[in-house]
Amino acid sequence: MTQNLETRLLIVGGGPGGYVAAIRAAQLGIQTVLVEAETLGGTCLNVGCIPSKALIHVADEYEKAVRYAGKGEMGIRVQAPTLDIGQAVKWKNGIVGKLTKGVAALLKKHDVQVIHGWARLVDGKTAEVVQHLDGQQSTLRIRCEHLLLATGSQSVELPFMPFGGKVISATQALSPTTLPERLVVVGGGYIGLELGIAYRKLGVAVTVVEAQERILPGYDSELTAPLLGNLKRLGINLHLGHKVLGLNSEGTAVRVSNTAEQISEIPADQVLVAVGRKPRTEGFGLETLLLDYNGSALKVDDQCRTSMRNVWAIGDLTGDAMLAHRAMAQGEMVADIIAGKHRHFLPAAIPAICFTDPEVVVVGLTPEQAQQQGIEHKTAMFPFAANGRSMTLGSTEGFVRVVARADNHRILGWQATGRGVSELSIAFVQSLEMGAQLEDIAATVHPHPTLGEAVQEAAMRALGHALHI
Repeated sequence: MTQNLETRLLIVGGGPGGYVAAIRAAQLGIQTVLVEAETLGGTCLNVGCIPSKALIHVADEYEKAVRYAGKGEMGIRVQAPTLDIGQAVKWKNGIVGKLTKGVAALLKKHDVQVIHGWARLVDGKTAEVVQHLDGQQSTLRIRCEHLLLATGSQSVELPFMPFGGKVISATQALSPTTLPERLVVVGGGYIGLELGIAYRKLGVAVTVVEAQERILPGYDSELTAPLLGNLKRLGINLHLGHKVLGLNSEGTAVRVSNTAEQISEIPADQVLVAVGRKPRTEGFGLETLLLDYNGSALKVDDQCRTSMRNVWAIGDLTGDAMLAHRAMAQGEMVADIIAGKHRHFLPAAIPAICFTDPEVVVVGLTPEQAQQQGIEHKTAMFPFAANGRSMTLGSTEGFVRVVARADNHRILGWQATGRGVSELSIAFVQSLEMGAQLEDIAATVHPHPTLGEAVQEAAMRALGHALHI
């Protein structure tokens, strides 16, 4: 049986970009239907941003308890802690459940019609959704004026080491029933390092294999040095400049080769493959639309328009920075444009954050990028070792670094590494969006004692008059 439904806006994908677009469109009076095949919230809420940060927090607290059972340097002593990984996962799932239910409630509040099922595109105006209700199968044919594609991304699978058995993706790593004794992480990017560090703090022997000569290859060595030092302190083994060849014939180890093509084996009870993500373009009939691509991603302009009229695409599907906050901003903008507002997606910067230990934040241009663009610039760094709040937190590693034009002192970028620096990213990106100069930050009264004082001090130092170093 086939039923028909008409709407002004049809959104395929209920992740951060899709559900934000739906809510904003409904606020603007646009009739909206949202189709989601799995759970509302997409990768971010269910198997990405939120659950990974929850597991990281569990790992941090457990490691802290282990430390207190040892030195007790702050005067706190506890008996040797134990870990119930099942309860930890249950706690993590509880947070995820609250957020996904919250998204569903918001969509309902704004009268967005949510259809659960897998959408298959017929053309740029039509999608069909097969539903199974009360044991009956039916097809819902949805006609729309505007089609917004927000299908997200998926983990990249190595052809010679497919997911299954002891080879897992980040999704499986976030919901362990038991912990392996030895974990090999393939990929030294932010996903591999975040989860690798978490597993190490939970007591797992961790080895990270990275094809490049250093971790987080996209970031400069000064920024990653504190993280590299902490990986060694934690006892995480690093095999940099090594290629993964696959499992050995017994399936008990990962075969790797170095730059001299010498082959060795790393024993492993589990292997986490974290070599990146790719746009989710298969399985919903996207090929019927004959859209333009940039590699594996859909090509869009600065309004998120595809090459077909009234077909839009946002988030990871369009490649570039695969970040939830980028997708959300794009989704809100597309809703505004459909409603008749004049908008373009031209942010001054999009913050990139690695929730490692220590955390790493990059916003705007780095000194190297400014130099490559031929911009005369000045840069200054303020270490957290000179910050009172860092001392009281027992974590003085890291710094804040600012990059600004040499002529008018307009800020071009910020970088930071250290405990809790992810929370400073808001100040960083806001200064770029507002076109702030070093003098603006230096003259702004920053509360004491906070980590944020390092932001002001970095600006002061770039101007030649830092106070606390």
